Amino acid sequence: MRGWIADAPNYQDPVPLGEVMTGFTVGEVAASRHPDYNVGDLVAGRQGWCEWALSDGSDIDRKIRAGRVPLSTHLHVLGINGITAFFGLRDVGEPKAGETVVVSTAAGSVGSLVGQIAKIGGCRTVGLTGDDEKVDHCTRLFSFDAALNYKAHDDLANAVAETCPDGVDVYFDNVGGPISDAVMQHLNLGARIVVCGTMGMGNSPEGPRYNRQILVNRARMQGFLVFDHWDRRQEAIDELEGWLAEGRLAYLEDITNDLENAPATLCRLLAGENRGKTLIRVGKEPGET
Repeated sequence: MRGWIADAPNYQDPVPLGEVMTGFTVGEVAASRHPDYNVGDLVAGRQGWCEWALSDGSDIDRKIRAGRVPLSTHLHVLGINGITAFFGLRDVGEPKAGETVVVSTAAGSVGSLVGQIAKIGGCRTVGLTGDDEKVDHCTRLFSFDAALNYKAHDDLANAVAETCPDGVDVYFDNVGGPISDAVMQHLNLGARIVVCGTMGMGNSPEGPRYNRQILVNRARMQGFLVFDHWDRRQEAIDELEGWLAEGRLAYLEDITNDLENAPATLCRLLAGENRGKTLIRVGKEPGET
């Protein structure tokens, strides 16, 4: 969302002033004249920051099967975050059993799933996060083999070296900036770097050049946008839903009630004050009194 409200376009045009803020939604069909949707259907889509929406169906991604997993998980584990983690790691990172996978913002809604998917695949996982409570979440809830609070280390590169004695085979990068600078010093031969986010870089990034590490280690660094894989999303959802129903994927949710609190909640998220996937609850769930 930070990118969506920037004054310069990145992978899509910014949201114009005065328009509904872009956002992923889960809701119930209240009335319908569309042949594909009936009253009472639960749907996941992109209606944005609103309590009610009128749709021709083009901004609805799929119907939701109710009951197997909590409805809210369709906005993270089975939504854009899980799909991002699944294809970013699998298709770009290409992890192999026994390799070391390092993840930044490892306690976040994408990073925590990347670590768990890598762990399911037999990898050793190391998470980087911003406070000791989140370090505990990484190791206790999300099954990382190790985690570092990057704010607690004056020499983060050395801390990464000590935590990854066999080097780094896959780096899932959600931040860029100084955190990534520290990880890039420890790439193994043939390492893969998934560039999924740049939250740690600001608007005018400056810093070390990676050319030497990538050259010497014959590493591959590739940008990843989930929308390039959107037509395959059901492939990820099916596998993720199975793992979730089996109890193999853990998650945390940070839920705020009422749409009027959404702007302040976004600011909390950007400041790293959330604990889990940040959600705004705008109404009662079906069957709830």
